[in-house]
Amino acid sequence: MPDNKTVKKWSTNDSKEIYGIDQWSNDYFNVNNKGEVTVNLTDNGNKSPVSLVDITRGLTQRGVQFPVMLRFKDLLESRIAHLNESFLKAMSAVNYNGTYRGVYPIKVNQQQQVIEEVTRSGEKYHYGLEVGSKPELIAALSYMHDPEAYIICNGYKDSEFISLALHGQQMGLRIVLVIETPSEIDLILQVAKKIKIKPLLGIRAKLSTKGGGHWNDSSGDRSVFGLNMSQIIEVIDKIKSKGQINCLRMLHFHLGSQITDITNLRQGTTEACRIYIDLVKEGAPMGLFNIGGGLAVNYGGRKNNASGSSNYDIKEYCTDLIEIIKKTTDDANVPHPDIISESGRAIVAYYSILLFNVLDVNRIEADNSLSGLPKNHHETLDFLIDVYKNLKTERLQENYNDAVYYRDSLKDLFLHGVISLRELGFTEKIFWSILQKIASAVELEEYVSDELKEIKNTITDIYYGNFSVFQSVPDAWAIDQLFPIMPIHRLKEEPTREAVISDITCDCDGVINRFVDPDGERKTLRLHPIISDKDYIIGIFLVGAYQETLGDLHNLMGDTHVMSINVEKGKIKYSRETEGDSIADVLSYAEHNPKELLGRFRCLAERAVEENLVSATQRRKIMTAYEAGLRGYTYFGK
Repeated sequence: MPDNKTVKKWSTNDSKEIYGIDQWSNDYFNVNNKGEVTVNLTDNGNKSPVSLVDITRGLTQRGVQFPVMLRFKDLLESRIAHLNESFLKAMSAVNYNGTYRGVYPIKVNQQQQVIEEVTRSGEKYHYGLEVGSKPELIAALSYMHDPEAYIICNGYKDSEFISLALHGQQMGLRIVLVIETPSEIDLILQVAKKIKIKPLLGIRAKLSTKGGGHWNDSSGDRSVFGLNMSQIIEVIDKIKSKGQINCLRMLHFHLGSQITDITNLRQGTTEACRIYIDLVKEGAPMGLFNIGGGLAVNYGGRKNNASGSSNYDIKEYCTDLIEIIKKTTDDANVPHPDIISESGRAIVAYYSILLFNVLDVNRIEADNSLSGLPKNHHETLDFLIDVYKNLKTERLQENYNDAVYYRDSLKDLFLHGVISLRELGFTEKIFWSILQKIASAVELEEYVSDELKEIKNTITDIYYGNFSVFQSVPDAWAIDQLFPIMPIHRLKEEPTREAVISDITCDCDGVINRFVDPDGERKTLRLHPIISDKDYIIGIFLVGAYQETLGDLHNLMGDTHVMSINVEKGKIKYSRETEGDSIADVLSYAEHNPKELLGRFRCLAERAVEENLVSATQRRKIMTAYEAGLRGYTYFGK
């Protein structure tokens, strides 16, 4: 008789659901009817979904190897426009009399292309830059020439830093020096007097409100940044004594890099408003209210205040802040200030995607044949085999306990020289096969112990990706940052393997085992079986913020290739290609001289000829291979 049960066919909607793309993509990424991830770009003013598979096909034809970082200037432009328009709409809705002037914090991604595109895309909104060091100020002075945009100078400052900023102000730029410590004010006023200019000053307040999330310590009473209330009074009195109170124009505060809860933002803004109002009452002209950074990116896709998520969107963020600032200043009869924000993560996170290919897979498969059983084996091995043969669904916990006991007993016998390596190898094969069978049975059971549930994570596949966690997604290792990760193709097929992703460094920390899930996060990622001789390509999304400049040279894995992508007249356009580090490049970063290395190796090769280990012809081939290696990519080819 035919089976009346119908097996549901896997669809792209199923893939979208398990990878949560609709929740974290912000409508920038989708899945087409071919089962390929698309990115929404702009072509002549219209949205144009472009397949990432089509992009990679073009990269391969051009000889660009994996891994590769893709940048999308359209997404950067969209984020800048969305933030600015949202603030302007929120202001218009409540008749707010000030305006909005955002600044991009260079530290979030200092790459030249990023800064150039931020300043170009933000020009219509007079979108400025935030700097926290002399190198960043040098870069900002080269790219920011808009006299209506702001350059905000945070961080500790010496006389050279201050002098550069004030010279920029002399040339017509709006540069605000933010006082971080009480001692800075004397140096700033001293340099300003020498240059004969009145500086634009800001004060960074150390609020009692904490931002929450991973970067919680960057705010609150114990923050290392900013002035507490008594220090603010000290600075005010000093400025007044110098007759420079009219230079104080801005209050600045910062609650954290990724503020997940809108309640913390509301509380912090209310507290800062009270300080701002009293600074006006102290006689400072003010006019600028800098709410700092913290506008969150919803990496996990769930609208809550868990780490890596946020319980608000940009519209709510702008609306709530403007309402608080307006009401508080209106009640105090203080003019509405212009608003500055230092949102960086929310601007550039979507801008970049890392694509890498899978090199190999390590998986555990149940062996029903029991092949390879050593002759004259120890009787304890028969007990373990019996557990495997007679595994019962109603006795899963007991079977698991027995399997662990016999496996441990056999390992102890090996350590005492009682059983052979071949017997121990067969023990491991049977043990993992038992765990595989138990894990499959657990999927069908409603009530099982946490210990049995965890087996699935223990026996998961390991997919080896052609990339370095430490170079390309260092926050995944350093602070357990959650990034959306998914295959960019085959999404019409059901992914039947549970996997973690290992990189190609020889480090046990070079693994990603936390993934986005509709219910929060999970320890494994569902992936497809690898097809021989065909690339399986995985994307790590939302990596535009911090990852490129925080990456290190662990195992001397260098920067990846970078390609900027847009679309014109229906065709994919590849531009601003940046070649990834060669092996010679990364060796030179570690103080090795590639020419000296080549010379040393040449001596070794010549000695091998003299000792008749290789022929002169073979030496030439060996030297050619070594030289090619120096010029080559630090990652693996096919």
